[in-house]
Amino acid sequence: MATRIRLKRYGSKHSAHYRVAVMDQKRPRDGRAIEEIGYYDPNTDPATIQIQQDRAQYWLSVGAQPSETVQKLFAKMGIAKPGKAVAEEPPAES
Repeated sequence: MATRIRLKRYGSKHSAHYRVAVMDQKRPRDGRAIEEIGYYDPNTDPATIQIQQDRAQYWLSVGAQPSETVQKLFAKMGIAKPGKAVAEEPPAES
């Protein structure tokens, strides 16, 4: 089971906020999460970011891959280094 750390959308139209969730890669964006480890509200000034750092580091240590946006949030919080979140697969040789 490939595990991703990504945002799960909540709120209403023009007032979205997100939860940082650990999910199976094949689940829908707003589907059942394995664990919710944080909260992100881009509508406040400055944006509200709350992430349980110990749980984020645990999931990264067991191989969960953060999405690009979550990688940027982790970099702001000092949890992970900025950079590419998901390793690209090498091109298939024929």
